[in-house]
Amino acid sequence: MIEISPGPSSLSPGVHPFPHRHLLGINGLQPWEITYLLDEAEAWVTVNRGTAKHDGRLSGLTQINAFFENSTRTLLSFEIAGKRLGADVVNMAVASSSVKKGETLLDTALTLNAMRPDVIVIRHDASGAVALIAEKVDCPVLNAGDGRHEHPTQALLDALTIRRRKGRIEGLTVAICGDVLHSRVARSNILALTALGANVRVVAPPTLMPPAIEAMGVTPFLDMDRGIEGADVVMMLRLQRERMTGAYVPSSREYLAFYGLTRERLERAGKNALVMHPGPMNRGVEIESHVADDIHRSAITEQVEMGVAVRMACMDVLTRARRGVEGWA
Repeated sequence: MIEISPGPSSLSPGVHPFPHRHLLGINGLQPWEITYLLDEAEAWVTVNRGTAKHDGRLSGLTQINAFFENSTRTLLSFEIAGKRLGADVVNMAVASSSVKKGETLLDTALTLNAMRPDVIVIRHDASGAVALIAEKVDCPVLNAGDGRHEHPTQALLDALTIRRRKGRIEGLTVAICGDVLHSRVARSNILALTALGANVRVVAPPTLMPPAIEAMGVTPFLDMDRGIEGADVVMMLRLQRERMTGAYVPSSREYLAFYGLTRERLERAGKNALVMHPGPMNRGVEIESHVADDIHRSAITEQVEMGVAVRMACMDVLTRARRGVEGWA
């Protein structure tokens, strides 16, 4: 088993670093719990960059990835993470099987539980569906994205990317730009980054700005140029047309002109501002290719790399009680 060095965070005596059975969202996590997961992931980044990536701490455990909603990169990231930890990984394309035949969500949960998994990763297009399943199963559940609710591991990998590139999160100005209304990534990132002390702005057209977003502790901007001015991080969001039932935006050309991240617009952000995007990108719509591919400013591929490390850390931490790790029973 690979030795993982303790992270740089320190906890008060008697404080459990992560007393949660599941990871359903960032909401409800304390700042030190978020930092603890980031520190744990940091160690896995080092492991993944070496030649001996395999670790057997989840050997003998079964990990089911039940994706009710398609996502190639998130599924692949969880699969690689589980295999590097030695788990037996099973991918279930639920969206194209039992659900299509009329099986209810609760019946699917009971079916999954009957297979005696040790950890379940779930992605679903309905907000709250993952929490509902978590109530019905006997093992830890990780939320891989549910409706407009949360995508906690995406927020953790984004926070890890920022911390590694900027050396800190507290005090940074982060502009989250684009389709905020439909984005669970935006919601989880707002929760994580504000908890860690960042100044978060959200930038969107009026049709894609959630009502009362100020209540989440962010500053909203309808003007992209003003919204990213002086920002340390510019996080672009995918325009989620599949979730739109009406005309939320004009043409792609107009969207790029008013809300897309172009090289000229990026100059308004802070010097050496970091460019991020959770992917997949709509090139030429929310971001221009030469900005996305700028190796000096863009951290988009690094976000993908951090995703594997974060998911390894989360699965390790959540299965410690099940594995009988001292102090976690």
